[in-house]
Amino acid sequence: MSRWLSILILFTALAAQADGRADQLTVAGIAEFTAAYQAWDGQRFSAATEIFRQATTNASASCTNYYWLGTAQFHLMLQLQNIAPNPTNAPAAEAAMDAAVEALKTAVKLDERHAESHALLGTLYGMKINGSVLRAAWFGPRVAKHRGKAMESGAHNPRVQYLLGMCQFHTAKKPAAWREALTTLLAAEELFAAEAEVTRGPLDPRWGYDSCLTFIGRTYELLGQRKEAADYFRKALAVHPADHLAKEGLKRVTEKK
Repeated sequence: MSRWLSILILFTALAAQADGRADQLTVAGIAEFTAAYQAWDGQRFSAATEIFRQATTNASASCTNYYWLGTAQFHLMLQLQNIAPNPTNAPAAEAAMDAAVEALKTAVKLDERHAESHALLGTLYGMKINGSVLRAAWFGPRVAKHRGKAMESGAHNPRVQYLLGMCQFHTAKKPAAWREALTTLLAAEELFAAEAEVTRGPLDPRWGYDSCLTFIGRTYELLGQRKEAADYFRKALAVHPADHLAKEGLKRVTEKK
């Protein structure tokens, strides 16, 4: 056996060990992310982010690990945005948003057909617009690009449809646009139901169902259909009792005027 062949075998073995270690970290990160999601716990989202970050440094370039890193940072951002106001929350949420964008940009460089990463990027760029005409001119084309890429390879992915519906919800200004968002979100609900019948692999995502139900409720609320909104807020809380947006929405639509 030549010296160079021996070195190649050694490097191959070391790379396999690194990839195996990364897979173990990714599984551990998914477990931590799932616990954080169920409790809506910022500290656990941060812990999951750190585990996924370690996974990205313990493997050959993996879209899966960068996707999960971006997903954890995306949810950390949401958690920071939705807790009680604090002088440190806004900068921390912005930092988490920027970190999520960078991780997901790496994910789509590694796999340009990774639909969920494109959908998350489109959603994040849409959130960056935040009602600004100038930011819309800058980020709007990116939103359109990533939404298109997401639909090319993920039209039947429930998280892709949910994220696109959420983006439509946030940018809609008129009832016709709210109804378009509702159509997308209801399609996502059906896809989530179909996904639940499929056996999940250890690295497969299964987040988003309860939030989809919440956004359906919020859209019905905007359309003035309070009974339908209440029904969906209750459905969301049955799945995820810690969903504070569903709790607040249910309180709003069931209050007597």
